[in-house]
Amino acid sequence: MKHVAAFGRFWWNFIVGDDWRAAAGILASIGVTAALVALGWNAWWFLPAATAVVLWLSLLRATRQRA
Repeated sequence: MKHVAAFGRFWWNFIVGDDWRAAAGILASIGVTAALVALGWNAWWFLPAATAVVLWLSLLRATRQRA
């Protein structure tokens, strides 16, 4: 059981890392993309655009904290 917990902690730190907001934004983007595809849209373009926005917001937040 110790190894399972260590494996879970590894993935939590790898995915969430230092910025939980970025992880939540990407997760929300995946959900919106899935919803658009379920509605019949060709939504391949949404996830890269949303990822760029989430990254930009994360960098903006990080630079404001250091200034």
